[in-house]
Amino acid sequence: MALLRTILLRLVTTAVTLLGVAVIVFVVIRVVPGNPIAMMLPPGATGEDIARLTALYGLDKSILQQFLIWGAGVLQGDFGTSITARQPVLAMVLARLPATLELSTFALLMAVLAGGAAALTGTRLRETKVEGGIDIAGGMALSVPDFLWGLVLILLFGVLVPVFHISGRVTPSLDLPFITNFYLFESLVRLRLDLTLDLVSHMFLPALSLAIPLAAIIAQLLKQSLKETMHLDYVTLARTQGYSEASVIWREALPNAVLPTLTLVGVQFTFLIGGTVIIERVFSYEGLGNMAIDAVINRDLPLIQGIVILFAVLFTGVNLVVDLMYATLNPRLRHG
Repeated sequence: MALLRTILLRLVTTAVTLLGVAVIVFVVIRVVPGNPIAMMLPPGATGEDIARLTALYGLDKSILQQFLIWGAGVLQGDFGTSITARQPVLAMVLARLPATLELSTFALLMAVLAGGAAALTGTRLRETKVEGGIDIAGGMALSVPDFLWGLVLILLFGVLVPVFHISGRVTPSLDLPFITNFYLFESLVRLRLDLTLDLVSHMFLPALSLAIPLAAIIAQLLKQSLKETMHLDYVTLARTQGYSEASVIWREALPNAVLPTLTLVGVQFTFLIGGTVIIERVFSYEGLGNMAIDAVINRDLPLIQGIVILFAVLFTGVNLVVDLMYATLNPRLRHG
């Protein structure tokens, strides 16, 4: 019953959050100076041409009227038409979304593996120079923004030692028999390992740029949780029963210390998705973030609104799942 109330409360909060985001974005992008209609017309366009397109996109109405019309369309799955591309916004956004999700998921997997390995190693070799080195490396990883890591990685592995692709999502000359836009997933299902290797080669550096700071955060939190857990009674009992230190960490300490880290990973995944905006631009990666920057530059109002709403849905959806997972896995909340 308590879990059901939590779900209902979170759903209501999510709906209110999405409404607030929609209102703020809709108003802000319309009060910014500049006429998007004038930007899409040639220099010789007349005032009548501008007025005709302004009416076509509904920009001649008041902001309240525009919002109500747009909101009614969104509820029906119609996010409007892109001013620059002249295509349905929803179709454009959904076409780019898989690339961003694959990049974010790959980066999250890299961060969890690297951060988890660092935390376990630091716990196993605590109070040694190895732990100190891990802490220093973590501080360095956090002190540099992800886009600067991207530039460094491009210089190292794209220019000096060119072993990875530094732009694009896939080599255009390859045969691409994809049905969906989830290229990496579909290449694995089809056992097209040549495509998988090419996709990973394009994705590796941008994903690593995103993963480095997150791996440092995961390592710090998990190592701290493990160090606190290592002093508890059931861990001491396991030692007296003859278990090795590595076995104590894996079998006793880790399952009980991992819950706060899982919560952090879920929350950080939303920031990871948002971080792809700049990284995709740096690596010319064909994802939603790159499209968002183009939409802002061109003042494509319907496309900006669609992208922001989709990002908001992703953020609130992931946070909702994380909250429910925490409530389910935590015995005190589950039985409270």
